[in-house]
Amino acid sequence: MASARMASADARCYYLVGSTGFPNYGDELIAATWLRHLARVAPDADVWLDCTEPSNARLLLDGLHPRVRFVDTLWRLCRDAPSDDPWEVAAWVERAVHDPGLAARWVAGIELLARADVVHLIGGGYVTALWPRRIGLLAGAVAAARRSGGRAVMTGQGFHPAARDTVPLLRALVERFDLVDVRDERSAELAGAAAEMTCDDVFLRLAAGAADLVDHAGPVPEYMVCAQADAGELSRQRLAGTVLDTLRAWGAAPDRVGFVEGIPALDREVFALVEHELPGVRFYPFHELWRDGLPIAPHQRWLSTRFHLHLLAAAAGASGVALSVHPEYYTAKHRSLIDLGSGWRLLDPATARDEIEAPAGGGFPAQVLRRCAARKADVASALYPPSSVPATPPFDSAGLPLGAGPGAARRPHELWARLVRGV
Repeated sequence: MASARMASADARCYYLVGSTGFPNYGDELIAATWLRHLARVAPDADVWLDCTEPSNARLLLDGLHPRVRFVDTLWRLCRDAPSDDPWEVAAWVERAVHDPGLAARWVAGIELLARADVVHLIGGGYVTALWPRRIGLLAGAVAAARRSGGRAVMTGQGFHPAARDTVPLLRALVERFDLVDVRDERSAELAGAAAEMTCDDVFLRLAAGAADLVDHAGPVPEYMVCAQADAGELSRQRLAGTVLDTLRAWGAAPDRVGFVEGIPALDREVFALVEHELPGVRFYPFHELWRDGLPIAPHQRWLSTRFHLHLLAAAAGASGVALSVHPEYYTAKHRSLIDLGSGWRLLDPATARDEIEAPAGGGFPAQVLRRCAARKADVASALYPPSSVPATPPFDSAGLPLGAGPGAARRPHELWARLVRGV
């Protein structure tokens, strides 16, 4: 007997592509956001998530949509292309989708991809000069849509930085997508006239209203740090020194400091260098964050190298300083949130010489959160027209979810902080 979870010949097929399963808190949250959305608007569709580590992604995300399954076909095609040159990778992946015999081990996956009604590159900054082979994801998506007669779309993309000689290729591929949504100005410039700039996909979570708000358990530290050891041009030692100097300048007592791990192991290395200087410091490993939610609160002061920790803490109303560990990749990402109104300051530890003042008065204004949520909800509705779900976030003029009742009359930042825990 065929399983209820097996692909149905007459069901819609929505094929998501993302940098999921590594794991990385921001990438997992983006995928969770879209799976939850599709569970609301298309619970009967077949949903596939093509990602870097499908077995790990299943452990983290399975059940968020009743018919979601996990593969890595496009990622394997990008890795298996017989060249490191982005132009050659893109050409080979496109040929393989049209002629699966070129990648005989992945024929079953290619044939599945080629029947998708929508091939959707979900948000993130995974197609940049830092990972040149991944431009093949775009080529594979448009080739699959051509075979299936479906649509190739992308949302919340960050393309900066891009190697100069690949920009024409990037624009040529982007122009073949049916919908192009990017999250920052630099990416819009790279993508060209076909692109529309909104914001990061995580803002779509605001459109879900108050249905999955969950209270945080217990107190949270006043000072929070996320310091990574990957995707940067800064030594761990230099970053550790900047973190210690800044916490001391702020007068942060060690037992009032918490470190969060956005990527397992990689966000523990800097912490390991400073732990002995901070007796009583609290460390939040990734698995605890994913299980229990982020320890965020409006009264906090943050230091974060990671983009999504900046986004989420600022959405909760926390003040902070964004530490850029890559002068192009991370500076552009953090700057996009500051330009939106996060209220944070940007610090380059490689060039900074003076101690930075303790931040205050940060956090996104409520109207910014509502506007970003509304724009992202409009994008989602264009991709997956809902049958009974409002096209815009159900917030009233005060920024509170409609129908939440008097007991939920809290600031939008507090509501968002509790919403994040519902991953």
